[in-house]
Amino acid sequence: MAWKTTWLLFLLVGVAAVWTARPRTELLNVCMNAKHHKEKPGPEDKLHEQCSPWKKNACCSVNTSQEAHKDISYLYRFNWDHCGKMKPACKHHFIQDTCLYECSPNLGPWIQEVNQSWRKERFLNVPLCKEDCQIWWEDCRTSYTCKTNWHKGWNWTSGYNQCPVRAACHRFDFYFPTPAALCDEIWSHSYKVSNYGRGSGRCIQMWFDPAQGNPNEEVARFYAETMSGAGLHEAWPLRFGLVLMLLWPLS
Repeated sequence: MAWKTTWLLFLLVGVAAVWTARPRTELLNVCMNAKHHKEKPGPEDKLHEQCSPWKKNACCSVNTSQEAHKDISYLYRFNWDHCGKMKPACKHHFIQDTCLYECSPNLGPWIQEVNQSWRKERFLNVPLCKEDCQIWWEDCRTSYTCKTNWHKGWNWTSGYNQCPVRAACHRFDFYFPTPAALCDEIWSHSYKVSNYGRGSGRCIQMWFDPAQGNPNEEVARFYAETMSGAGLHEAWPLRFGLVLMLLWPLS
């Protein structure tokens, strides 16, 4: 009986260690394990143009920020003009989206592991401020595309993405009839349009004035605290139930 008790104690210690909520700091000021991200965020004084708001603390290098502004750049060989020339105002948003993806250290609460050849992590359901999504859609609605999900399904035989066979080019508002359709679907639910607006502290801003600080730091902190607290609260009933289940045969 003594050896059983000892074994169960070791098992319970292991279970407790696995189920303990992740420290909140793991969700803050972190970079994704992805293709071009730095291992840790830090200053990058010469970030290029639209990526410059992150220069005080960035997950992207100067070179990555420069490539983010180019068509069919070495980053992903992605062709924005796959259905004719994308309007500059529309492309402006996709460049900003790329800068947020590559440079932001404030997406930790939404990072998920993935099994992909080009990255080990992605972000999922980032609450994008409703104004940022609305303006993105308005500026892109009269540009053209041939797909609703830009993460997959392209023809890459030329070395960059082209529309697959039988995929017709239509205006954005054909494939994305609402702002939410665009922001939620275009990158496989990387974003989820928030009901909150800019400055609320509850949604991620794609655009911000660095002179006023990075508002996404507060947002990440709020969600990290919420997630960590919920994880700890939800884990205890499971742990307690397992303790009873394992100790019952000894009674």
